[in-house]
Amino acid sequence: MIPPAPSLLKHPTVNRREMLRAGGIGLMGLSMSDVTALRAQAAHTGAPQPPVKSVIYIFLSGGLSQHESFDMKPEAADTIRGEFRPIDTATPGIQISEHLPLLAQRSRHWALVRSLTHGHNEHSNGHHIMLTGRSEMPRGFNPSKPMPTDDPTFASIVSATVQGKNHLPSAAVIPETFIHASGRVIPGQFAGIMGPQRDPWVIDAAAKCKKCGACPNCFDHQQRDWEHTGDPVFESPNLRLPDQLTSQRLGRRLDLMQIVEDGQRHLDRAADVAAMDRNRQTAISLLTSGKVRKAFDVHAEPDEVQEAYGKNRFGWSLLMARSLIEVGVGMVQVNLGRNESWDTHGNIFPHLKNHLFPPTDRAVSALIDDLEQRGLLDSTLIVMAGEFGRTPKISRLARFYKYPGRDHWGAVQSVFFAGGGVRGGTVIGSTDSIGGYPQDLPQRPENMSATIYDALGIHREAAWYSSLNRPHFVYHADPIAGLMG
Repeated sequence: MIPPAPSLLKHPTVNRREMLRAGGIGLMGLSMSDVTALRAQAAHTGAPQPPVKSVIYIFLSGGLSQHESFDMKPEAADTIRGEFRPIDTATPGIQISEHLPLLAQRSRHWALVRSLTHGHNEHSNGHHIMLTGRSEMPRGFNPSKPMPTDDPTFASIVSATVQGKNHLPSAAVIPETFIHASGRVIPGQFAGIMGPQRDPWVIDAAAKCKKCGACPNCFDHQQRDWEHTGDPVFESPNLRLPDQLTSQRLGRRLDLMQIVEDGQRHLDRAADVAAMDRNRQTAISLLTSGKVRKAFDVHAEPDEVQEAYGKNRFGWSLLMARSLIEVGVGMVQVNLGRNESWDTHGNIFPHLKNHLFPPTDRAVSALIDDLEQRGLLDSTLIVMAGEFGRTPKISRLARFYKYPGRDHWGAVQSVFFAGGGVRGGTVIGSTDSIGGYPQDLPQRPENMSATIYDALGIHREAAWYSSLNRPHFVYHADPIAGLMG
């Protein structure tokens, strides 16, 4: 079992020990909020662990249509099959959308689960389900905002159960938090019942791109009036030392901080400082390691590499994910789709064809190629999903859209898996003739989350502990059978 996590402060007062910690952080030129954002609660079981891999979870906010992507129904009626046509992949018998030609060429590296199902059709519910791996809504769930009773997101679970490397957190989220244009912060992205101190490490690299859509092809899926901010903006956090703080001066500050901590340990030997030690190590690693800093600077990559991924939010996000995996971050969640961009109630065919599929096809294919060339594909599991699928029947909301689309549909969606030991050219599960419900081998979000945790080497009996020392088990189902080779 994982040992209990360090206890958290129970009262909003600041004691002498916390003042010393805050002062020590100040010596480094870092704020408490900086360190809190980098917190990684790491633990492990005493049992032998399988080889640890990495995971890149690509989340398509809004809901990818299975009919237009990975589970086409060309023989169905016009009101079901839509405008797109299937094309053959490199694997005989597997077809996907004509607008995903690069992925079609790489089918030896990926597998599809066409039968993932849950019972909710609302965006907030679906996000919570597919970002936490729990099918049922928690007590006190509020679709308008995150609640402390929410289930913890994948990144928080991984941070609590996987040891980080190079003094970095073991999980990260890029390039931004999901916040709807209305200002609604979408549930499911935070630590919930684990406590805010275990909220995931979010690397906000798209803060200056204020509009919605798939930069550089920004668009509003409801075609409301707005003005783009200009060129696509993707900036890594400023990880340089302040101009006045040279590496030599940083070293002197760290020596002084050691003196402060030695005195603190003498006075407070029983105090638990392990968590703050990890936070300090993370901050130092970010400031002093050239290899780590480089992982955040996608524009320092060769131009041909950036072009292969696509010089846009999709491409740069996946390029940064690859770099973070290389420097030791175990799981990277990549949020693709600002303001629920994949929510294709209307104009589904032009939006997918012109705005969403091209950067996704290009970036995911480049990620697969890049990982393979670097010898990392077999040890990196790529997962791509949204909060739900889309309705079998094409519909029309003439009030908002010029052309037809599909509505929300939690009953089934297709989930894409690549690398990480996946049996390439495999399809698990199927849907009925209209793509509305699983026909065989239905899978739940709990199976998907178990697959992710298993790939990361998390023990099947692993648990994280609350501040009340209550165990919460990580696994709630078995990994998807037949997916891994």
